[in-house]
Amino acid sequence: MTRSVQPAEHAPHETPRAPAAARGDTVDVLFGRPVPDPYRALEDPDAPATRAWSAAQDEWFHAHVDHLAGRDRLRARLDELLATGSMGLPCWRGGRHFLVRRDPGREHGVLFVVEPDGSERELVDPIAIDPGGTTTLDQWVPSDEGDRLAYLLSTGGDEESRLYVLDVADGTRIEGPIDRMRDTSIAWLPGGEACYLVRRLPPEAVPEGEEQHHRRVYLHRIGTEPAEDVEVFGAGTDPGTYFGVGVSRDGRWLSVSSSSGTAPRNDLWLADLHAGPPERPVLRPVTVGLDALTGVRVGRDGRLYVLTDLDAPRGRLCVADPAAPGPEGWRDLVAEEPDAVLTGFAILDGPQAPRPTLLVGRTRHAVGELAAYDLADGQLSARPSMPGGSPGSIGGLAEHPEGGHEAWFGWSDYTAPSAVLRYDARTGAIDTWATAPGTATLPDVHVRQETYCSADGTTVRMFVIAPTAEPDRPRPTVLYGYGGFGISLGPAYSAGVLAWVEAGGVYAIANLRGGGEEGEQWHRAGMRGHKQHVFDDFHAAAEHLVARGWTTPDRLAASGGSNGGLLVGAALTQRPELYAAVACSMPLLDMVRYERFGLGRLWSDEYGTAEVAEELHWLLGYSPYHHVRPGVAYPAVLFTVFDGDSRVDPLHARKMCAALQHATTSGRPVLLRAEAEVGHAARSVTRTVELTADTLSFLAAHTGLHPDGPGSASAAGSVPAGSGLGHGLGYKIDEGGDR
Repeated sequence: MTRSVQPAEHAPHETPRAPAAARGDTVDVLFGRPVPDPYRALEDPDAPATRAWSAAQDEWFHAHVDHLAGRDRLRARLDELLATGSMGLPCWRGGRHFLVRRDPGREHGVLFVVEPDGSERELVDPIAIDPGGTTTLDQWVPSDEGDRLAYLLSTGGDEESRLYVLDVADGTRIEGPIDRMRDTSIAWLPGGEACYLVRRLPPEAVPEGEEQHHRRVYLHRIGTEPAEDVEVFGAGTDPGTYFGVGVSRDGRWLSVSSSSGTAPRNDLWLADLHAGPPERPVLRPVTVGLDALTGVRVGRDGRLYVLTDLDAPRGRLCVADPAAPGPEGWRDLVAEEPDAVLTGFAILDGPQAPRPTLLVGRTRHAVGELAAYDLADGQLSARPSMPGGSPGSIGGLAEHPEGGHEAWFGWSDYTAPSAVLRYDARTGAIDTWATAPGTATLPDVHVRQETYCSADGTTVRMFVIAPTAEPDRPRPTVLYGYGGFGISLGPAYSAGVLAWVEAGGVYAIANLRGGGEEGEQWHRAGMRGHKQHVFDDFHAAAEHLVARGWTTPDRLAASGGSNGGLLVGAALTQRPELYAAVACSMPLLDMVRYERFGLGRLWSDEYGTAEVAEELHWLLGYSPYHHVRPGVAYPAVLFTVFDGDSRVDPLHARKMCAALQHATTSGRPVLLRAEAEVGHAARSVTRTVELTADTLSFLAAHTGLHPDGPGSASAAGSVPAGSGLGHGLGYKIDEGGDR
C-alpha cells in the first residue's frame, strides 16, 4: 500500500533538515565478518561533537513538537485521568499495616502506616525529601513486629538505592544511608535487631568497569557500621549474580536464591537458623544447577511450599519437608494447568477460616484469575468470579502473616482505575477493600482479546481497546509490544491508552513470544536464537489490525520501550512500509555492542553475545542499527532517552537516530527527546504527563488523530501536514524486567 505524505509545515525558526552527525569509517572485523559502525563517535556523551549534535537535536525536537495540534488538550486530559491516584497492597505486620498511596495532586506515592485503630501517618514522602521530584521510593520492608521499617531511596533516575531504617512509632531515622544497595533483597530476623541484605562490594574491591556487579549476602545488625557486616554468601560466584534472601515468619529458616543476570533459572539453598548462629548458616541445596525458576517459603504448618517451573513451564506448587528440601522430596499440591500460568499464592489458615485454604493466582492468556484449594490435599474448592465485565490483572496476593481468613490483591483493567480487592475464605466472596483515592470522568471504551497467526502458524493474542466493539472504519492505531525477559503484558489502567481511544483512536497490546503470557516455553520461544519470532509476531499483529479493518498502514504507529524499544527498532527496519510512525523509548539498538554499556552484560542469556560466532550471527540478523539502509522511506520516528538511565545507555538512540536521519527518504522527521534527572524506571506524575503528551501528540500528528476533541480522528487516508514528534509511556511506565 502506498502512503500519502504531505510536506511538513516548518516553523520560522526551524531548519529544513535534521542536524547531521559526522559519519566515520569505523569497521570492526568480528569472526572474519566486517561490521561497520559509522556513528561510533556518538557513544561518548561528553565529546564536544556529541554535545553539539545533541544540543542541535534538542532544538530540532522542540521545533517539531512544541506546537503540535492537540498537545495541550492531551496534557490536560492526562492530568485528569491521572488524578485518580493509586493505591497499593497492604502489608500487615504486628497489627499495623503499611501501604503506598498516591493521592490526587501528589507527584509520587507516599508510604503510610495504619494503626490498629485505623489512624494513619505518613512515613516516607519522596517530595518532602526532595521537592524537585527526582527522588523515588524504590523499596520498603517492615520488620516482623511492624516497629521498624527499612526503605530505599534513589535520586535522578540512577536507581542507586540507599538504605535507611526508621522507627515506625515516631518516624525517627535509626540509621542510613547505606549505599551500594541497588537491586537488594532484605529479610528481617525476629526482634528487628538484624536483617539479611544484599549489597555490592565497594568499588575499590572490584575490577574497573565492574562497579555495578559483585554482590554478596550479608548479615547486618541495626546500628552497627556496614563495614562490620558479616558476609554470609556469594564469594566465588559470577560477578553478574543477583541474590534474594528470605526468612520464615518464625525466624527458623533462611532461603538464599542466586541467578546469573536475567537468566530464566536460579539456584536455591535453605538453612535452619536454629542449628547455629545467623552469621554462619549452613545452607543446603534445594535446586542447584537445574534449568528452572524456583521460590520457596515455609508455612505456619511447617511445610515447605515450592513454586517452580521445573518440569512445568506454566508453574506448579509443591510441598516438602524443609529438612529434605530437594526435588526428590517434592509432592505436587497444585499441578500445572495446560493453558494458565501460576503466578502466586496465599495461605489462609487462621482460626476463623472454615478450613485451611490455599488461594492461587493465575493468568490465563494474560488475564488474571483466582482459584481456592484445600490446603491439606490441594483439592479445588472454588474459582471465584472476578469483578466487572472487562479482562483484568491481579497485582500480587497479600495475607496476614500470623494467619487469617483474608487475602488482598490488586486488580486493574483497561476501563477503570486500579483497586485493592479482598477475598474472604469464610464466604468465598470478593469485595472492594480500597479504590483509587481520586476520581476522573472516564471514557467508554470497548476491550477485545483477539487471536491471530504469526508467520510460522503460532497463535498469538492481542488486546484491542477501541471506541467501538467492532471496526467501523480504519482509525489511527497504536500497536504496543514488549516480548522479552518473560514479562507479561496484562490489562492495566493507563491514562495514555484512554486518552488516545477517547480521541477516536485504537490502542492494541500484543502478547508476543519472549514474554511470559503463556509460560516459560513462550518466553524461550522468543529469546536468544529465536528472537526473530518476537518481531514476526509483531509484524503479524500489525497485519491483523489492517486485515480486520481497525487501521491502515498510513494510520498505524508502533510503540515500545526498553526491550520493547528493540522490538520497534526491528519493526521499523524490517517492515518500514507497515508503520506511519514509531515511538521508541530507552531502546537497545546496537546489538553488537550492547554488552559494553549500562547493564548490558547481564542480558546475554536473553539475547546472546557477540563474543560467540553463532550468537553474533543471531544478533546481526536483526540488530536495528545495522539494518538501516540508505534510500528507504522510513516512518516518522521519535526516540526518547533519559540521562539518568543506568540500564540502557542513551547512546543506542543517538546512533540509531543519526543513522536514520542520514538514510531516510520519506521526508518524515526522526527526532530525539532527551530528558535529564530521570532514568529507566519511576518518575514523577508531571514528568509522566509531559512525556506521554509529547509521545501521543507525535503519534497523532503522523496517523491522522486529532486530539482536540473526542472521536475526532480524520476519516481521510493521508497524513495531515504539520508532522510532529513524541514517544513515551502510552501503555507501561516501566516493564522492569531488564534490571
